[in-house]
Amino acid sequence: MATPPRIDGRVALVTGASRGIGRAIAQRLASAGATVVVTARSVDKEAAGKRFQQEQIVAGTLNETIALIEGAGGKAIAIGADLEKAEERDSLVQRAIDAAGGLDILVNNAGFADYSPVDGMSRDTFERTIDHYFRAPVFLSQAAIPHMKAKGAGWIVNIGSVTSMPVLRPFPDYQRRGGDAIYASMKAALNRFTQGFAAEMLDNNIAVNLVGPSTAIRTPGASDLIPAAYSTEDVEYLAETVLAMCHLPAAERTGLLAFSMHYPWTTGLQVWSLDGKTRFPRREPPERSHPAIPASGL
Repeated sequence: MATPPRIDGRVALVTGASRGIGRAIAQRLASAGATVVVTARSVDKEAAGKRFQQEQIVAGTLNETIALIEGAGGKAIAIGADLEKAEERDSLVQRAIDAAGGLDILVNNAGFADYSPVDGMSRDTFERTIDHYFRAPVFLSQAAIPHMKAKGAGWIVNIGSVTSMPVLRPFPDYQRRGGDAIYASMKAALNRFTQGFAAEMLDNNIAVNLVGPSTAIRTPGASDLIPAAYSTEDVEYLAETVLAMCHLPAAERTGLLAFSMHYPWTTGLQVWSLDGKTRFPRREPPERSHPAIPASGL
């Protein structure tokens, strides 16, 4: 039986951890031994986000995430932050370090997708999409790097999307209806940022990788963007892939674009439950997966 990796003594900062993918990642890192600083706008009550030019309240709070982690025997600290506000974003890394005593791992996950066709997209939606999916990962990474350099090691994981892959031909009906062009463009930029930044950080032993869903994961924040009949994947495969990016030296694993069903299948990575106690079955990526997804992350 494969032994789950341990990251005892490390501190991880996971953005957007009040629900969904961010919560799952925080749970898995905590079950592997890390002290996890979880951050989002929703600390003890749900906060509204904007989608389709209207405010929406989505279930999930940091306090609920903390309760799940501590209930499983893990350690977590909550810090409220709105990454659309520069002063809160730019102080977040230092606040996390002050609260937890250091920083080893940064997971850039936060974002509330607001789809809109380009010809009808408001300037506000455009700017928020860039803030969530490109500015925040870049600026938080910049803030984390001096601390990781001082420690002689670090791990940065950006959360990507299959929408970053080339648009298929002939154009699918959903693509012709439009809505994800700007979101997908930011995710494609994040792919290239990940690889270029990994090269720059290699000599500092700081690994920079990206992990995304191979298809889609149904979460409270994404559910109304996913057709009801669409078969989604289990979040445990993505959370395990993120953990795999958080424990090896940069010389051994950096600059990867890894997708949740493809990477475990291709590399033989054993997937565990979020509490690290139960093995999940080996599952082949579904046929509907985008053909351009790199099987092993390379």
